[in-house]
Amino acid sequence: MDIKTNYDGKTVLVAGAGRSGLAAARFLIGSGARVILTDSRDRKALNASISGLVESTGNTGALELELGQHRPESFERCDFAVVSPGVPLALPQFALCRKAGIPIMAEIELAFRHLQGRIIGITGSNGKTTTTTLVSELLKGAGLRSYAAGNIGIPLTDLVADSTPEDIYAVELSSFQLEGIRDFQPWIGSILNLTPDHMNRYDSYEDYVAAKQRIFMNQGTTDFAVLNADNSGTASLAAGLKATPVMFSRLKEISYGAFVRNERVIFRDPGGERTLFPLESIKLKGFHNLENVLAASTMAILAGAPPESLDNSIQKFKGVEHRIEFVSEIDGVQYFNDSKATNVDAAIKSIESFPGNIFLIAGGQDKGGDFSLLRNPARQRVKHLVLIGESSDIIRDSLGGEVETSNAGTMQEAVLICKQNAKPGDIVLLAPACASFDMFQDYEHRGRTFKDAVRMHEH
Repeated sequence: MDIKTNYDGKTVLVAGAGRSGLAAARFLIGSGARVILTDSRDRKALNASISGLVESTGNTGALELELGQHRPESFERCDFAVVSPGVPLALPQFALCRKAGIPIMAEIELAFRHLQGRIIGITGSNGKTTTTTLVSELLKGAGLRSYAAGNIGIPLTDLVADSTPEDIYAVELSSFQLEGIRDFQPWIGSILNLTPDHMNRYDSYEDYVAAKQRIFMNQGTTDFAVLNADNSGTASLAAGLKATPVMFSRLKEISYGAFVRNERVIFRDPGGERTLFPLESIKLKGFHNLENVLAASTMAILAGAPPESLDNSIQKFKGVEHRIEFVSEIDGVQYFNDSKATNVDAAIKSIESFPGNIFLIAGGQDKGGDFSLLRNPARQRVKHLVLIGESSDIIRDSLGGEVETSNAGTMQEAVLICKQNAKPGDIVLLAPACASFDMFQDYEHRGRTFKDAVRMHEH
């Protein structure tokens, strides 16, 4: 399809100059559109990220920047609007688009309309990035053309130009991205689990779940929905779907999907069952990562990976940066970076991946989580809690004196407190249970800062 015929002479508003917004802007400008790129951050804050886009468009007039504010009139004079995941659809300016009958779509919806190949869409409260990365690795290991994209760091729109019908895209999807879809239809869609998250952006937990469920809304009978049989929120969704539900479980045997029996992962489908690999092939820590492996294996087999091809790729997969990532061992103390534990449930899973003796670094920007849920895991496994960021007081109050606590003004100070007090055999774990934006650009910046602070103490 010649995409230029679609966008020549069109004016498109792109809201949000993050990775997804910039990818959409690049694609649209290259397809003949005039783009208004708008962001509440000013030019100084965005200069490093948008300079390449500005230079590449030169003086063609195809790009108009509106930075430091979202001008209402721009939302009324475009042909359609593309929204980045970081910009809420509840933004008042979008009401002007709706009133004027101007379509609003997520960047993934824009990409879907032009992308060749098939999509495996993966969402859930936790485990998305690890599972998305692993699905792509399993497919590559089976000799298939696969790419990991979406909320994982590579916007889907950046892959449109080189896409072919043979490609399979493992796409990490946030609830924010799913709010802005209309026709987006993954061949295989998965909700890994559901626990409260982003309660600062949703009126209720039900609204958050409804946003996640949109991943299945356009699926048909030849599509698949992969669901966690051990999570009550996801297991109950199977009954109402047009797609074929396929389950995964670490706790019980199931009729169609992946499960565990006698320390082995088994896949069963209408044609029978196959042993995929022993549990000892899995190098990732924690029960939650076993669930991620079961989910990824299920999706890879549905997408055409031969069952016997998985073991080798599973053994090679050491995990993803910022997800219970081993950083260093110093004086008998091991340091782990789980900066991606941006909500309470993820932090609990992180803590429960270790038997105990944990020096926990937590805190940041509160997303409306219930920190009292940390009380039992902290009592059982955490020796000392070091708090950083805006939510320090609320976390301390929620834990009610269950664990010895210190405060740190910087990540470097937090690591130093741990270094001075931890004994050989202890674990230092960054699992913040919060967003990063009070002190850092994003969770990756927070994780890198932690790793740099740890490595300063290496001999």
